[in-house]
Amino acid sequence: MNPPLTRALARLSALTLLAGLAIAGPASPASAADLTLTVDVGQVVRPATQVASGGLYGVGSDSQPTTDMLLPLNPTSFTQPPPGTTHLGNGATEPCCDALDVGHNITRAGAQQFIRLPDIYPTFPYEWQGWADWEQKVTTMVEDRLAATDTTNIHGWELWNEPDWTWDTQAAGSFNDGWTRTYELVRSLDPVTPIVGPSPSVYRHDDMLDFMTHARDTGTVPDVIVWHELDDMNWDSFDDHVADYRAIEEQLGISPRPIAINEYNSFNQMDIPSVALHWMSVFERHGAREAHRAYWFEAGTFDGLFTLDDEPTASYWLYRWYGEMTGNIVATTPESWLDGVASYDSSRQIVNVAFGGDWGDNTVDVTGLDSFGSSVDVRILSTPGSGRHTHVAEPTVVHEATMPVSGGRISVPVNGMDAEGAYQLLVTPAGGPTTTWQQVYEAENATVVNARTRSSGQASNGYYVGGIDGDADMRSDSFVDFTVNVPEARGYTMTIDYANGTGATSTHGLAYNGSDWSTVSYPPTAGWGRFETTSVTVDLDAGYNVIRLAKGSPHFEGGTGYAEIDRITLS
Repeated sequence: MNPPLTRALARLSALTLLAGLAIAGPASPASAADLTLTVDVGQVVRPATQVASGGLYGVGSDSQPTTDMLLPLNPTSFTQPPPGTTHLGNGATEPCCDALDVGHNITRAGAQQFIRLPDIYPTFPYEWQGWADWEQKVTTMVEDRLAATDTTNIHGWELWNEPDWTWDTQAAGSFNDGWTRTYELVRSLDPVTPIVGPSPSVYRHDDMLDFMTHARDTGTVPDVIVWHELDDMNWDSFDDHVADYRAIEEQLGISPRPIAINEYNSFNQMDIPSVALHWMSVFERHGAREAHRAYWFEAGTFDGLFTLDDEPTASYWLYRWYGEMTGNIVATTPESWLDGVASYDSSRQIVNVAFGGDWGDNTVDVTGLDSFGSSVDVRILSTPGSGRHTHVAEPTVVHEATMPVSGGRISVPVNGMDAEGAYQLLVTPAGGPTTTWQQVYEAENATVVNARTRSSGQASNGYYVGGIDGDADMRSDSFVDFTVNVPEARGYTMTIDYANGTGATSTHGLAYNGSDWSTVSYPPTAGWGRFETTSVTVDLDAGYNVIRLAKGSPHFEGGTGYAEIDRITLS
C-alpha cells in the first residue's frame, strides 16, 4: 500500500515497458496453444469460502459500495483503517473507511475485517511521534472499538504495516521490541480479539524466523500470520513462502497459525483479471485462510472491482464467478500459465471453473463426472482485460453446447483465449442443474464467526461447523451467517441439519435482514457430529438475504446449551 515515490516510479516505468502487462517479458507465454487445465471434481481441496475475495480499504462507507453491490461477490474479509483514522491514502483529501463507520456494511455483506492500527497516522510512510503518542493512540483506538458493542465481525488487530521499511528503528527501537510492547498494551485492553502480524511488505525467511523467535520467547506470537504478496508475476512463489513459514513454526515449536495475505497483486497488474485469477488459484491451492486485494488507487471501490461511478469492471465478473462457488473447491492442475480455480456443488451438480492466463486455443479437461449422466451442458463466459475505469456491463457468452461424457470426463475446447482476460466454465447434467435456484447452503461455506469448521463423513459435503459456543460480548459471540439468494419474496421453510450431544434441548437465536430475534430449538441427537433436522419458517426478500444462527449476538440474550450446524435447506 502507498509505496514510496521511488518504488511507485519504478513500477510506473515498468508499466511503460509492458505491452501486455501480465504477459510481457522473458517469463511470459508465447502465443500458446494446446495447453490443458485439468479439473478433478472428485479431489476435494477445501470447502468453498472465497479465500481471495477480500480487500484493503475496499469498503469506503456504510453505502460505498452498497451492501447490494457487495453481496453477489460473497466477500470474505477486509482490512480497514482504525477508529478515528486521519490517514490520507493515495492522494485522498479526507480520511475514509473507518472500521467502525463501515462495520455494519461489512457485516451485512457476510464479511469480517482486520483493523490496521498504524493507519491512525495521516501520512505514509508513517511519521513516528514517540512512544507516549503511539500508546495513547492505541489505547484510544482499542477503547473506541470496545465501546461499539453492536459491531461484530472484527476478527483481528493488525499492530503495524510493512515494518520492514516503515518502522522507525532509530526513534522507536527495534521492531521486534516494539511489537512486544504494542502487543502487551492491546492485550491488556482487549484480551479477546485476535492479533495479526507481522505484515511485512515481502516474505523473507530470515526476517520471519527472527520475528517468530522473538515472539515465541516473549509470549507474543500472532494469532494470525500476515504478510504481503505485491510483486509482479510472483504467484508461483506463494507455495514456497507457505512451506518456509510452516517449517519455521515446526522448528520453533509453535502451533500452526492461519495465514492471511492482506495485500496482494502488484501496482502494475492490479486490474488484469487473469493475474487476479493466478493469485486466487494459489491461495486456494496452498492454504491461505483469507487474502485481500491491494489498495493502490481509489478507496471504497473494492480495489477496482467497481468504477468511480459504482459500475462493474472487467475484474468484477471474475470475482462474481468466484463468489458463486459453493460446495467444495476441487483440484486443478495448471499447464504453463493456464490456471484456474474450481468448485463442485453436489447438491445441484454444478461444476464452476474460473480460468485463464494464457493465449491461444486451449482445453479444460473435467474429470470425475460419473454421476452427471451420459451428457452435460457446458457454458463458457469471458471478461476482458480492461482496467478499473472501464465499465463492463456483463460478460460475453463464448460457447454453449451439450457434450457427451466418456469415462466420467469431458474435454472442453476454448479457442482464441486472451491472456489478460478471464473465463468461466459451467458444467451441469444435460437439461440444467438439479434445481433452478440454490436451496442447500452448507455451514462451512457460510461466514463462520468464533466457531470452527470440522470434517466428518457423517456431514453433508464432508464438513460441518462446531464450537458455536461464545456469547460473552460482540468480540466472542459465536454465529454462522448464511448468504442466500431466493427467487421471490415469500415465506420459506428452512430445514436445519444440526447435532446436539448435550442430552437436553439447546437453542440458537435466528435473525435475518435486520429482523427481530426468534429462537430455534434443537432436541438432543445421538451425539456430536450425528445430525438430525428441525424446521422453521423465514420470510425472505427476493434476491439476497443474510440469515444468522447464533449462540450469541448483539441484541440477543444468548442461546442455551450447544449445537453444531451442518447445513440449511430452503423450500
